[in-house]
Amino acid sequence: MVFSQQCFSVLIVSDSARFNQAITELMPASGYAPIRIVPSVSAAKRAALERVYDFVVLNTPLPDDFGTAFAAAQSGNRQTVVLMLVRASLQEQIQSQVTDRGVFTLPKPTTRQALQTALQWMGAARERLRRMEEADRSVEDRMREIHRMNRAKWLLIERRGMSESEAHHYLEQQAMAQCVSKRAIVDEILSGLEALPPTEG
Repeated sequence: MVFSQQCFSVLIVSDSARFNQAITELMPASGYAPIRIVPSVSAAKRAALERVYDFVVLNTPLPDDFGTAFAAAQSGNRQTVVLMLVRASLQEQIQSQVTDRGVFTLPKPTTRQALQTALQWMGAARERLRRMEEADRSVEDRMREIHRMNRAKWLLIERRGMSESEAHHYLEQQAMAQCVSKRAIVDEILSGLEALPPTEG
């Protein structure tokens, strides 16, 4: 498997025992776990409420619903990649409905090789989503640190009577003097100065 360093959780929505066996044979436990198989869209909705899956595979049509709306809704989750298997005569129609939602479609009947290729596409897409998640978290972390830094400077201005440039210099100086990160100094200031009253001018 190309993405052996990752393990993908999978929700298979299919009422065909033959298909379920064929696709799970392509999913070794070392790369795909857990794998949950449900026979209907209603059961898939319940399963999706219990956890977020990396992959959702729908073998359409399902007994209670075709599955298009569920596929689109799952693909709207930035942690999930969705594949719909659709009769060849309907693929163009369904693809036009779901492509802009990021849903992959595969015509059926299909082959083992096509399924394997589709799983590789899904793995690549999921890794891209994972990197985007990490980048988003990194931006959020930086914004949070900037906010905390500004809060610490404001406390130094308000509680110690410093100017903004003096507060900035103080943070850098203390970090260098104590051989710690600026974040540690910020934490110390936030925990120590917030309880103090402002300096009276």
